[in-house]
Amino acid sequence: MGIFPGFLDPGQTAALRRDFTALPDWQLTHAGIGREHDHHNNERIRTDKTRWLDGTTAPQQAYMALMAELQQLFNRQLFMGLRDYECHYARYDQGDFYKKHLDAFRGRSNRRLTTVLYLNDDWQPDQGGELLIYGDRGEPLHRVRPEGGTLVCFLSERFPHEVLPARRPRLSIAGWFRVDDPIAPTLRL
Repeated sequence: MGIFPGFLDPGQTAALRRDFTALPDWQLTHAGIGREHDHHNNERIRTDKTRWLDGTTAPQQAYMALMAELQQLFNRQLFMGLRDYECHYARYDQGDFYKKHLDAFRGRSNRRLTTVLYLNDDWQPDQGGELLIYGDRGEPLHRVRPEGGTLVCFLSERFPHEVLPARRPRLSIAGWFRVDDPIAPTLRL
């Protein structure tokens, strides 16, 4: 697990924030849970809105190129076998949350490494919206304030986490480095 304040400089962070906030509301969808036939919305678990990055704008292209470099680094240094990266913008309006969960789908462990990049400007401690990451015994390990430019990385199938209610709109990019095999064995470290 890693928490990297200042991973993106303020200019890069602002460019992605502008790209995100320029999207009309109708292009954001209520985030769901599950995959394929099990996909559904459940506002008792998750209330954010998302839009998948498709690489059609310069800020998205620059971000995707940076993630490709990070993927190569993880593969060279940690032998993770990462093959793909998918990500979406996530907007948590005032009061929005995402209850405790894992990012790896049951019986389908192709998501290996979760990334969260924050796009918020001047986030204050009393504005909530923190990412709470739990350990193996359910104990809180880290409480991460969503400050612009900060990148968080953790193993998708190992660390349960949740997003606490925000007191102002909270913007981020949630992403997952993946392996190709949908029935790949669970990664144990």
